[in-house]
Amino acid sequence: MVDQAVLDKLEEGFKKLEASDSKSLLKKYLTREIFDNLKTKKTGFGSTLLDVIQSGLENHDSGVGIYAPDAESYTVFADLFDPIIEDYHGGFKKTDKHPPSQWGDVSVFGNVDPTGEYVVSTRVRCGRSMEGYPFNPCLTEEQYKEMEGKVSTTLSGLEGELKGTFYPLTGMSKDVQQKLIDDHFLFKEGDRFLQTANACRFWPSGRGIYHNDNKTFLVWCNEEDHLRIISMQMGGDLGEVYRRLVTAVNDIEKRIPFSHNDRLGFLTFCPTNLGTTVRASVHIKLPKLAANKAKLDECAGKYNLQVRGTRGEHTEAEGGVYDISNKRRMGLTEFDAVKEMYDGISELIKMEKEA
Repeated sequence: MVDQAVLDKLEEGFKKLEASDSKSLLKKYLTREIFDNLKTKKTGFGSTLLDVIQSGLENHDSGVGIYAPDAESYTVFADLFDPIIEDYHGGFKKTDKHPPSQWGDVSVFGNVDPTGEYVVSTRVRCGRSMEGYPFNPCLTEEQYKEMEGKVSTTLSGLEGELKGTFYPLTGMSKDVQQKLIDDHFLFKEGDRFLQTANACRFWPSGRGIYHNDNKTFLVWCNEEDHLRIISMQMGGDLGEVYRRLVTAVNDIEKRIPFSHNDRLGFLTFCPTNLGTTVRASVHIKLPKLAANKAKLDECAGKYNLQVRGTRGEHTEAEGGVYDISNKRRMGLTEFDAVKEMYDGISELIKMEKEA
């Protein structure tokens, strides 16, 4: 049974959300009927509807407003997750199945900006969850430490270009900390959206950062997801960045089993990252298009691209540099997700030249 205190908190939060002018997907889809139907349900890890929607109940300015405290939540609370997933991922319906993982022909992509006029840097990342462990809100401190151990051991086996060092956040020296901050590698304790989703408990236990010697390959352990695997470099050579990521993911996958679902693809803490979990992005200067931000958003939207500020979500564009990435992660393969970004960015650069 769900505790009365939890039910009371849910009821109070629901009423406040209903009365708010929140534009979140949570508010859009959490009807009274769905709310009443789900409020007494629990997953095997003991997660309730409150664990799922707490962040959106407290932060009315959320874009989405829900997280999955464990993999089972996607099934138990499907009445809420499914319509939100469909809305965010461009019509991925509850009858749809995410295709099997397919990185495709990695030689197809080249440099989107060979002259280096527009693209400052390129990165492609994916998220992975380790099988047999719940997501952040349900993890114990022991599990955090155990996972960090497994990840650190696995990554220390990487060779060639991927060879590097694992830095645990626990007991990190000031020098190392500063060096990682300067490289923009260090992740901070979660923002208020993650804090209220209970994603930051036992901080900094079990958290760590790995990067290769060239600083072009990075793994975050137990930030928002169990693993965030990131490949990046200056300039616009998406092909090189993509090939590095694919090599790394395939290598890590041989040693660590990942949580995967036949319908939803790879499982992650936030429903916006499901499926391929792939986010391919560039930092790009488009001064003419950006003079009219609404127009830039509209052009980007045509190619299923998302425009963010320089430092990502909830930030401004510094010096006219935008972070532009693929928005769709579900119902298409990894290759197609990156191709959408490749084609869209190429088109935006062409428009900028002609503007």
